[in-house]
Amino acid sequence: MLDTATNQPVLPPEIARRRTFAIISHPDAGKTTLTEKFLLYGGAIQMAGQVRAKGEARRTRSDFMQMEKDRGISVSASAMSFDYGNFRFNLVDTPGHSDFSEDTYRTLTAVDAAVMVIDGAKGVESQTQKLFEVCRLRDLPILTFCNKMDRESRDTFEIIDEIQEMLAIDVTPAAWPIGVGRDFIGCYDMLRDRLELMDRADRNKVAESIQIDGLDDPKLAEHIPAELLDKLLEEVEMARELLPALDPQAVLEGHMTPIWFGSAINSFGVKELMEGIGAYGPQPQVQSAQPRQIAPEEKKVAGFVFKVQANMDPKHRDRVAFVRMASGHFKRGMKLTHVRSKKPMAISNPVLFLASDRELAEEAWAGDIIGIPNHGQLRIGDTLTEGEALRVTGIPSFAPELLQGVRAGDPMKAKHLEKALMQFAEEGAAKVFKPSIGSGFIVGVVGALQFEVLASRIEMEYGLPVRFEASQFTSARWVSGDKPEVEKFVNANKQHIAHDHDGDIVYLTRLQWDIDRVVRDYPALNLTATKEMMV
Repeated sequence: MLDTATNQPVLPPEIARRRTFAIISHPDAGKTTLTEKFLLYGGAIQMAGQVRAKGEARRTRSDFMQMEKDRGISVSASAMSFDYGNFRFNLVDTPGHSDFSEDTYRTLTAVDAAVMVIDGAKGVESQTQKLFEVCRLRDLPILTFCNKMDRESRDTFEIIDEIQEMLAIDVTPAAWPIGVGRDFIGCYDMLRDRLELMDRADRNKVAESIQIDGLDDPKLAEHIPAELLDKLLEEVEMARELLPALDPQAVLEGHMTPIWFGSAINSFGVKELMEGIGAYGPQPQVQSAQPRQIAPEEKKVAGFVFKVQANMDPKHRDRVAFVRMASGHFKRGMKLTHVRSKKPMAISNPVLFLASDRELAEEAWAGDIIGIPNHGQLRIGDTLTEGEALRVTGIPSFAPELLQGVRAGDPMKAKHLEKALMQFAEEGAAKVFKPSIGSGFIVGVVGALQFEVLASRIEMEYGLPVRFEASQFTSARWVSGDKPEVEKFVNANKQHIAHDHDGDIVYLTRLQWDIDRVVRDYPALNLTATKEMMV
């Protein structure tokens, strides 16, 4: 195993074999299909569910919310664990849809690396770029998979240049495609000198590998048509001269990304990518926290909540907190301290996720992601430890960009609506503000599609038809400062003041002018557009 930094202590073997990563991409680049194939190779599922197949078969295994199944998009990040070779992969699937960016940003705080999926025809798209920026802020190592090579796609050098220019990262080819579109027959594995040939007839079949001895091996001509072979030899020679060689250390530092080419739907190139994640992806990393960092090899258990998902099982009003283990060896039934409330919690039924199936987790190591069913005690940003008061930092909460009022179809059910909204607020699915004046709630989200998701979930999960209405406010800012100053400000601006679900004061604004006026009139106050998800 590559030792990443010479000064890093050697991890216990169980922790060192963990690879915790997320897949990021623009919608429709093939992320869900790739996730399916990972599970297929990891032995977690027997047959990959075609995202476009017929009727029931088109439900992919990682999408469990009704709306995801209807639309064929992933809107809530789900976590899956499976073994591949000597490695234990923890894969966190993130929504590619731009309206769910906040959930994705938070997910990226819980992983050690990201796999970036790009479409061979479209290259780097806007959402990929946004997500990449978040990875860049955290210096996450990135591995790239260029998908859909079996359709008409762009020139390989062009794709690599675009990634280098738009994302300012060095790209090194781990494989080189042979032919494009209809003529695409496979890849030359540049790291291990092998020829990987694609079988178009059987989509779930693993590609055939042919060991060769360098590019002048006569065996190549038996498998590759002459004109494609000439092109391959010329391109690989150019690539080796023009592009940097793979430097594992630069990959771990986030300065270089190896790129694989393939077609997820044809199960091609996926195995090589998985081997690459094992070989070049990072082991569980140190987590930043207050008052000190948490190292994975520490004996004591610590973990933090990066996502809360309510009603995963519609038959039970359950809420599952997704916890990323940051250190130690967790065993089922352990008592951990809930740092925010300082109370001990016995973790008696933690779950591991294998796509949509769950099983009880008897144990978990640093790097793993477990689900803890609870009744609202755990919130995003909470830290669980064996007694020490540590708080994991850097889990963001963003100011919503769209605000709407919400009403229950039945006025008698206002209390039920409040309960439903509070649950979504704690889940991080939306911001819920209670204005100081007047009744009702104002709901804030990052993308318009989220209003639809909320309305459909409130109806499905609580049997409450609701309607969202336009609000006079356009954005929200959290207010902080000295108590007397804050009170003076609140009394003077009552019609603009609301509280979020944590009880923090929020200033609702109509125009940028409102914000500028407060900054001018109350220089001692801070108005912020993000809030750390912690106490």
